[in-house]
Amino acid sequence: MGSSAEVIQPGSPSEAASAFGDGDGVAVLAGGTLLVPDLHFGRARPERVIMLGDAGLNYVSRSNGTVTVGATTPIVALVGESAPLGPCAASIGDNEIRAQATVGGNLCAPAGFGDLQGPLLALGATARSAGVGGERSESLEDFLADRAGRLLLDVSYAEPAAGAFASLGRPHAHHYTVMAVSGVRTAGGATQLAVVGAGEVGSRLRSAEALAGDAEAAGDAAGAAVNPSDDPLASGWYRARTLPALVKQVLSELEASA
Repeated sequence: MGSSAEVIQPGSPSEAASAFGDGDGVAVLAGGTLLVPDLHFGRARPERVIMLGDAGLNYVSRSNGTVTVGATTPIVALVGESAPLGPCAASIGDNEIRAQATVGGNLCAPAGFGDLQGPLLALGATARSAGVGGERSESLEDFLADRAGRLLLDVSYAEPAAGAFASLGRPHAHHYTVMAVSGVRTAGGATQLAVVGAGEVGSRLRSAEALAGDAEAAGDAAGAAVNPSDDPLASGWYRARTLPALVKQVLSELEASA
């Protein structure tokens, strides 16, 4: 990371927020699965590196039907959670990656790595973060749309009545997710759907949600609503035409669990 970088090890969430400030010139190190290679090869040259290992952000707590997950919680801690979050966590990387990578790092990762965005968007999660203007809580959807200069502290969501997860895997893709759809039936009976792999960040599939009673129509609506780009894993054309099948699979699983 260079001898000029200042290393800070906060001992609490408030100390972490204070050290982060507005995020200018700061690199946040938790699991390090993405940042450490960037530091090693000089792709990242921060002025300050904040190491969050002792900041008190590693936890999964439950209270009155609400689950709260700290930003430095390792992904492996979510593997036993109910669908769609648990199956998604189990599909990320391999045993070593899941043990090292963190929830916050995954949610804030560049396009192609934020697998957990999908299930947490479908769950209607709330993100708590710190940055300019202090601490704030907002929908994960809003956080992902404007996360620059924010330090994620935790995410919380209401336990769903049912959930489902379906992903597109290809042999050459190794441990990278090409596309995945998460679905939730809330305690109030609403269907919520989200996709990763169809854009820079995960997104809700609201047009498909509105047609959830007709899986065929919902799948078609989802495919028409996205415009994925090409990357080394798959073409945008392939993704757009595969999405309807994933939506239909998720809706079928949700219906079966009713």
